[in-house]
Amino acid sequence: MTSLRSWFSIPRGSHFSLHNIPFGIISTPSSQRPRVAVAIGDHALDLQVFAASNGFSACSIIQPHQSVFSEPTLNAFAALGRPMHSVVREYIQSVFSKDTPFPDVLRNNTKLQKEALLSLSQVKMHLPMKIGDYTDFYAGLNHAYNCGCLFRTPQTALQPNYKHMPVGYHGRASSVVVSGTPIRRPHGQILLDPTAEKKVPTFSASRKLDFELELGAFICKTNKHGEPVPIQEAEQSLFGVVLLNDWSARDIQSWEAVPLGPFNSKNFASSISPWVVLADALEPFKTKAMENDAEVLPYLKETNPKSVYDIQLQVDLKTTAPDGKSSTITKTSGKHLLWSFPQMMAHHTVNGCPMQVGDMLGSGTISGTEPSEFGSLLEQSQNGRVAVKIADGEERNFLEDGDEIRITGVCGSDEDALVGFGQCVGRIEPAISLSIDG
Repeated sequence: MTSLRSWFSIPRGSHFSLHNIPFGIISTPSSQRPRVAVAIGDHALDLQVFAASNGFSACSIIQPHQSVFSEPTLNAFAALGRPMHSVVREYIQSVFSKDTPFPDVLRNNTKLQKEALLSLSQVKMHLPMKIGDYTDFYAGLNHAYNCGCLFRTPQTALQPNYKHMPVGYHGRASSVVVSGTPIRRPHGQILLDPTAEKKVPTFSASRKLDFELELGAFICKTNKHGEPVPIQEAEQSLFGVVLLNDWSARDIQSWEAVPLGPFNSKNFASSISPWVVLADALEPFKTKAMENDAEVLPYLKETNPKSVYDIQLQVDLKTTAPDGKSSTITKTSGKHLLWSFPQMMAHHTVNGCPMQVGDMLGSGTISGTEPSEFGSLLEQSQNGRVAVKIADGEERNFLEDGDEIRITGVCGSDEDALVGFGQCVGRIEPAISLSIDG
């Protein structure tokens, strides 16, 4: 891929190169109302200010829709559809191009540069979308197999349905938070002695708090109730992708999950990165999903064999040690998925379930085949049986209060042409004091 050159200074190795142009919601001390921006290098281009100063004057297609950039979420922009997303992204790329055909829009307009180009260090990031619904899938084959081995046997690790459909459950949209939001250790029912003859739970703060390395995809197109989205059209429903940490309380989960699956063990918090990387920006990094040896039903069959993204994913754990050192505990790729987002969309709607703009799909935990590629401490510690070594001789079985999880993701190898997500960060705060007595 040939690097795009810009007149604007973009640091080498930036996740937000000219090839990217991700969208997010910002505010500043001087203008605290959230509005739309794009990230470029270590700056944000305030699209509300840009539009108000005739920044889109050279693109007549966009002009009737400029009000979407003053909205406090990306929903209105997302609802314009994939073709319009492409037009806006490509126009902004052309404005920043070294040989821009529109030099007077921004390159020669120092006043607008000063007003609209804001240092990322000076802006506050907000949730990018108003999320009406959130569905978490279980598409990471290696993770599903590893967990199945921990709680069953290698022969029965995967349920019979696993390779025939994208298995999922509904999460809770109200507890999806933007990167940087502290995560409170949750309370719930846990079973201290699973081997006891009489199974009686204890009410306690979770003792097995974990992260889950996932990707989240936002929906930009609705479908009518009762009308499925065909697999051939599902791609057009995808707005863009974020990093997702679907925090999990493993001890609460193991007690509550049978027979209906996760509930309180999952719905307390899910963190996402603030910049939405558009599907168009990720197109060059599509690759084949994991091989499925089952015969997939026609409504899930994709014509393009490249349907998942080769995103280089990394998880770092920073402890409460005085020097604040962090350790990389996971390196893997977004390609380790059995099912793609279009397949998830097709399956989600095959019964006529209506999707709304802003709904989010979670990929499920992404793990490779080696312990250093596992996307959760549950796998790395074998459910607490093996200590995971981190910085300064410290060890972890699960997360402790004060620990910080930082997820990063980036596509490409050219330091001038990276398409990245920035980071998704969450720090564990102690559980609050609760009493269950009358």
